[in-house]
This record gives sequence, C-alpha cells and structure tokens, in this order.
Amino acid sequence: MNFLRNVAAAILGTFISLGLLFFLFIAIIVASASSDAFSGGGIPATIHSNSVLALQLQKPIVDHIASESELEEVLGLEPAAFGLDALIRSIEVAENDDRIEGISIQFPFISAGFSQTQALRRALDNFKKSGKFVFAYHEYYTQKDYYLASVADSLFLHPQGEVDFKGLASEVLYFKDFEEKSGLSVEVIRHGKYKSAVEPFLQNTMSNENRIQIKELLWSLWETVTTDMEQSGLLDKPSLNKIATQLEGRNSERALESGLVHQLVERDEYEAVLKNKVGIAMDDDLHLVSIQDYLSSLPSSINLKTKNKIAVIYAQGEIVYGEGNKETIGQEIMIEALEEIQNDDRIKGVVLRINSPGGSALASELILRKLVTTKSTKPLVVSLGDVAASGGYYIACMGDEIIAESSTITGSIGVFGALPNARGLANKWGINAEQVATHPNAVGYSVFEPLSESFRKVTTESIEKVYNTFVKRVAKGRGLTYEQVNKIAQGRVWSGLDAKKIGLVDDLGGLDKALERTASLAKISEYNITVYPKYKDDFQDILKELQNGPFGKIHQTGIQSELKKTIGPLLRSIERFSNQEGIQARLPFELIIK
Repeated sequence: MNFLRNVAAAILGTFISLGLLFFLFIAIIVASASSDAFSGGGIPATIHSNSVLALQLQKPIVDHIASESELEEVLGLEPAAFGLDALIRSIEVAENDDRIEGISIQFPFISAGFSQTQALRRALDNFKKSGKFVFAYHEYYTQKDYYLASVADSLFLHPQGEVDFKGLASEVLYFKDFEEKSGLSVEVIRHGKYKSAVEPFLQNTMSNENRIQIKELLWSLWETVTTDMEQSGLLDKPSLNKIATQLEGRNSERALESGLVHQLVERDEYEAVLKNKVGIAMDDDLHLVSIQDYLSSLPSSINLKTKNKIAVIYAQGEIVYGEGNKETIGQEIMIEALEEIQNDDRIKGVVLRINSPGGSALASELILRKLVTTKSTKPLVVSLGDVAASGGYYIACMGDEIIAESSTITGSIGVFGALPNARGLANKWGINAEQVATHPNAVGYSVFEPLSESFRKVTTESIEKVYNTFVKRVAKGRGLTYEQVNKIAQGRVWSGLDAKKIGLVDDLGGLDKALERTASLAKISEYNITVYPKYKDDFQDILKELQNGPFGKIHQTGIQSELKKTIGPLLRSIERFSNQEGIQARLPFELIIK
C-alpha cells in the first residue's frame, strides 16, 4: 500500500511540476513581449491630457533597483522600494510632457536619506523652471517630508495637521552596562580617535570626539536644508531657525501664521484646488497619475543615434568579502562587472555610484585595485550618494573626480576590529572551554576566553597596516600628503559640504553632474547608460518574495513589532559585529538623524 501511495504521489508531483513550468514558460514569454517597449515594465498606463503627476512615496527610496526578473514582473511582485534614478527620470520626462500639467507631492512620509531627498528636490526645482506647478499636501509633515515639500509653489496642510520642524538630532545607544549584566561583550581594537563604531561597547557615555563630530555633521546638514529652503523663496534662514526653536509648526494655525504653509484645506478641498489649477470643472474627474503608472508609460530612453555608452556601477549596501548580492557589495561581482566594462569598446567612461557605510577592508582594497586598472583605460568619475563612508570612501578615493551631495555622509577614514565575547555569560551558565593546541598561537581567538595579549598585538599590527594603507590610497588619489590626510582621517565623519572644503571631494552635485563630467572626460556628447552589476535570477529568492507578494504575507503581532522597535538597534549592532569577518573600514556609528 505504501508503495502505491508513493508512486501516486510521485506521479501527481510530476504533473504539478510540469504544469508550474508550463505556466512559468508562458509568463516569461508574455513578460518579454511587454517589457521590450517600455522601461517601466508591465502594461503601460494611459495618460490623459490635463493630468497631474502624483508623487506619493510610500516605499523606501534606494539609488537604483537592480533589474527584476521577468517572472517577478508577471507574478506581480512589485519592487519593495523606489529607484531614485527612475523617480528623477520620470520628473525630467514629465517636464516636457504636454499631458502633465504639474506635480502634486502628497502624503509622502518619505523614507530616504538626506542626499537622496536633496537630489529628488533638485529635480522638482528644475521641473518648476519649465513653468509647470508643484503643489504639496499632507496631513502631517515629518521634517524630511517638509524639506522635500518646501520646493513647492504652494504648501497645503490639513486643518488638524502639523509640521514637524524642530532642527536635527541624533541618538546613539550605549551597551556597556548591558554587557556587564548579560555576560555578552565585544572585544575591540581600533585606530582613529573618531572611530566610534565600537564606542557603545566600550563605555556608557559619548566621548567628546564623537559628540563634536556628530554636532558638526548635524549643523552642516542643517545648513544644507535651510539654504535650499531659502533659495526656494519660502523663508529666510533666521526665520527658519526661529520657527524650529519655537516649534511654530506644532499645530496648523501656527504653521500657517509662521509661513511654513500657505493654506489649510481638507483632503477633498485639496482635490478642488488641483482641479482649479489645471482648469477643469469641479464635476469632472481629476486625472491623478501615480508615479508607478507614469514610469510604466515611459518609452525606452535608448538613443539609437550613438553606440557610445557610459557605465553606471551601483555600489549599494555594506561591503563584504565574497560574491555580494543586491543588498551588499562583494568584490567578486564588482570585479566581474569591471572586467566586462573594460572589454566593451562601446563603453567610453564609468560612473561609480556609492551608497555604502563601508565594511570589509580587504574587499574594499580588491575593488579599488580593479577600479584603478579600469581607470587606466576609461575615465572614472565617482558619485557619492547618501552615505559613502569608510570602506565606501576607500573605493571612491582613486576616481578621476569625486562628486558628492552637500548632505552626503562621507570620510570616516579609519579601521577597527570587533569580536563578540561570551566569557561572562559562559561563567554564569557554568560553561568552561578548554583548548589543546600544537603551537602557542594556534587557538587564535575563542569567544569563551579573554582576548590574549599576543592576539591583541598581532591584530593591532594588522589594523595599523590597513589604516596606513587606507591613508596612503587617499593621499595618492586626492593629491595630498600622508600628513594632510591623517589630520582629517582618524575615523572622522564629514558632510559632503565640508568634505569639499578639505579636499576629499571635487564638486557638489548628483548623479547627473557625474554623468556630465564623465562624458566631458571621455570627449563624447551623446551616449546611452548601461547599468552594472548584472544580477542573475535566483528562483529561491523569487519564491521568498512571494511571502510579501499576492500569494501571502507574514504579519507581526503587536508585541513582536514593539519588541523590534525597542531592542532592534541593540540586536542589529550585536549581529553586525558577530557577522563581520576581518578588519573593518566602516561608518563609525549607526547614525540615526531625526
């Protein structure tokens, strides 16, 4: 009986598998047919005349979304984020689209870094210069929402809403007491008086050096925010600082009186405002085009008149030793991409777009070496995104030119080693580890034993070597002396605005400026953009995505959600240091700006 049951199950499983494969085959054919003509993917939306482009940013923003598989597209697995490059392109196209009368920034709750918000804001400012309008409406503006919305011609707020405008602050958690109470700790070796990524595990309070660098970074970012707002004609800097100090946006009446917003309206009244602006009757339908639909309607941007290309390499996430994936930067996938670029005669120049807090020092060195060999044959311009610190700056330092946003977090030229230690916990639980070895240093490091002096000495020598190499690479790439770089290094973090003043970057701007400079250095006027790295489809990863797609979703209980909010930063920090291998060139702290 068991034999017959197994045979029947095998036959049934075979038919199901064949049916699934047939469905996937048809789906891929359909996707291929629909994706050739349109860059946005999927079925293109119909765009009516007198339309308003609705900029609703409910998903996180990343610099670039790696190309999705055709299967993901057919199964309706929408990207979990917006690509900044796609958002900016849609705004640029809408500028010259006669069907689009203006843009409405509405209900944003933007989840992006300051430099990404700044780049998006700049695209909207350019859109306004075409003579079209930009309006903004929200029931509650977060501070970053308001920074983006402040580019608008008119800002609208719900009568019961508020504007969270109070200046910038950052909070850093310290864990030394937790380590003593729990018996879990982190052994640390570092170089750089500002290298405070590991500071929370060494002490209970913030060091003066860390407090100084965070304070100066926040003031530099605030200078960028208020300068952009003032240049948009909203309010001058003294007024903005007064409003932030006195919390004048804390209710709608004060926000209106102070000049933060121009009008208080309900949601349906805002729709009437838009209808009036585009000149349609109140009983007619307002054609609001979502940014997703507009992206799906955009034709390919390929210029058939030229074969010239500029390669844009997106380096997003932590730098890890190994292959790398869509969320991390591994040396293998980066080297593979650079080799392909070197061998393609149609590619005349390279832009390296970095958004990374750093990571493995060895992987950073291997990537930099390949970038240098690529630079010997093609111009290499580096574009720094939201964060390009430590290892992120390491791989940038040899570019022909480095361009950053004024709000980019960069620098952090320093290294450290961090090893989890469970000696105290083991003692509490009655666990004893004994080692047997053939040589004095064969054990190396054990999480159940204190850090030995010999291991500390050897590791310190390695860290000093990596730090010296890091400083030399920056000195050579930036045309500075070792002493000049060492003075501004020590793990210190700088804003893009300050980094330009001290010579770590050449100019301020976004990816568009980096492309312009690359074309100039390559001596080409027309080109197409080709994006790297190229990722291979992983069927298992696609199936995982189904959890959040149309076939299912994992829900957290209220308790789970609250626990994640409460102890999440602590768990992430411990997990991060536990998973790191080798010496790290990483952003000196988990910077949360609010």
